[in-house]
Amino acid sequence: MADEDIDTSDIPDPTPEQFARAVARRGLEPAPRKQQVTLRIDADVLQWFKDGGKGYQSRINALLRAYVEAHRNDQ
Repeated sequence: MADEDIDTSDIPDPTPEQFARAVARRGLEPAPRKQQVTLRIDADVLQWFKDGGKGYQSRINALLRAYVEAHRNDQ
């Protein structure tokens, strides 16, 4: 069966809670350049990522990249 033949219409979008517990898969192609920005994030969300240890900014970036890739064709 080809990917196009799979009916995924009955799969609901993840809730914010499910999204927050998601683990971004390793092996994503790194962005050619990163840009420094100031971003306001809820304190508890930032603390959750920091509690995961070193590399929390990279994990946030990987999660955002995965979200962008998943929704790239929505627009």
